[in-house]
Amino acid sequence: MTSRETLGTEGVTLAYGTTAVVHDVTLSVGEGGVGLIGESGSGKTTLARALLGLLRPRSGTVRYGSRDLASLGRKGRAEFRRAVQPVFQDGSEALDPRMTAGASIAEALTTHHRMGRRERHDRVAELLGAVGLDPALAARRPHEMSGGQRQRVAIARALAVEPGMLVLDEPTSALDVTVQARILDLLERLTAERGLGHLLITHNLGVVGRLCGTSHVMFAGRVVESGPTGTVLARPAHPYTLALRDAVPRLGGEPPRASGRTEAAPAETGCPFRLRCPYAVDRCRDEAPAPRDLDGRRVTCHRAEEVLSGLAPVAGGERTGPGAPRQ
Repeated sequence: MTSRETLGTEGVTLAYGTTAVVHDVTLSVGEGGVGLIGESGSGKTTLARALLGLLRPRSGTVRYGSRDLASLGRKGRAEFRRAVQPVFQDGSEALDPRMTAGASIAEALTTHHRMGRRERHDRVAELLGAVGLDPALAARRPHEMSGGQRQRVAIARALAVEPGMLVLDEPTSALDVTVQARILDLLERLTAERGLGHLLITHNLGVVGRLCGTSHVMFAGRVVESGPTGTVLARPAHPYTLALRDAVPRLGGEPPRASGRTEAAPAETGCPFRLRCPYAVDRCRDEAPAPRDLDGRRVTCHRAEEVLSGLAPVAGGERTGPGAPRQ
């Protein structure tokens, strides 16, 4: 396995017990950044667990390169764990509170590389410097560090084994705004310098717009829109992507306004988003939309052309003209 391998899913459905929470998802992460966008509960982290080999699909395949993760032997699993490293939301949960920062990083080195004590010490200092920390911080435990310092240590620990891929699960959401900016600067620099592929899981559209060339938008365990990040965010073709974008506050502008019934659960028949969608018509109730290509992206919506054109829905989701609901 090399740093150029691709991590991805093919028609993956994931379940907890008898309840499916991710439905038929196909995506690919190679060199460069891929964003996975959605609100809490959309299935982003569950999908990440499958990509990390922590959750086996009910159906479909998770692959790294040409190899199915389910078929890897002991050696293959060890290689995969080295090659694909996670960075989680909160550094305090990723680090053992009983261990110093240096010991946490050295543990990763010991697991995957044979090094003498002096070599490990020098490598820990080098990694701390690479993430913008004083090597003297190696003597501190997590509770003796700030949130930003803990997250930098977690990134250094992930980089210790020289991975080819990072899975970043909301890596800045537990930090204040100024620290978020510094961590984003760090991730942007490190992934570019080291040629790392990365999957960024987030609900923050600004973050994904900065770090990811391609993005997938998830709602209720389904990918509803995929394409180049700039295209998807600048001109959404799915009402859910549009709602996410319009919910972002703008400095000096009007407060964001929710559209549709934001509290409604996913519909069990037809389009899962229809109970929250101001564009919904009878067809959305009767027929689940299929993914299709439109204007440089892939979208799962019967009325994507209207959304893309900026045609505004009237109050209550009822519309006039072709495709309007029957009276």
